Parts: sequence; structure tokens; C-alpha cells
Amino acid sequence: MNDRSGNCTKCGACCATYPVIFARQELDTEPDGWVPVALTETIYSRCVHMAGTTRHPRRCVALQGTIGVEVSCAIFAQRPTPCRDFAPEADAGRGDPRCGDARRLNGLVPLTGSYDWFPIA
Repeated sequence: MNDRSGNCTKCGACCATYPVIFARQELDTEPDGWVPVALTETIYSRCVHMAGTTRHPRRCVALQGTIGVEVSCAIFAQRPTPCRDFAPEADAGRGDPRCGDARRLNGLVPLTGSYDWFPIA
């Protein structure tokens, strides 16, 4: 895999590298919640995680497509806070170094420079 585009619709490495743990209040079964409970698993009474993100091989259940080729998030508009807070490493001004680590762990080259970030949709 050699995606250098910096376009998150071609990467998806973060979705197959990191656990996605968040508060139960974000679940769509809670008042003002939004994350589909059907795609999560309970950790303990106050926290849940996206299914597929705590076991190996790790891959979020909402990730669709092939990493490094073309991906999308089935719940982009409803994604949990950790996913909303994650920024690609080349995202000018707020890049997350975990992006580069995830890309390397998935056989992709690190991003460099700034680019137009397109949300996974």
C-alpha cells in the first residue's frame, strides 16, 4: 500500500489500529446520544467501545473498504468523540502523530505537508 494522497477516504489506518473507547452518554440509546449502540460493546458501566477495536486484528466495525485503497465510515455523522478528535498528521495546525504511526503499522507511508482533508463519509 502506498497511498500518499493524504485523503482519508483512501487511508482508514486509524480505524484498524486504535481502540475507540468513549462514554455511554454518546450512545443513541441515551438522551442526546448519537453513536449506534448496535455497533458497540460495553467495557464497563460507564464506557463502551466501537466493536472490533479492542481485539486483534483490530478493525472498527464501521470501517468499510480496503485500507490504503478506498475506505468510508458507515457512521461518519454519528462517529464517537475519539474519532471526531483524531486529525490526520498532515492536517495543518492540528495533525495527530498517531496518524503517522497508524499508517506505518498498516504499510502506508507517512503523510507530509498539508492537504485538503476530506472526511470519511
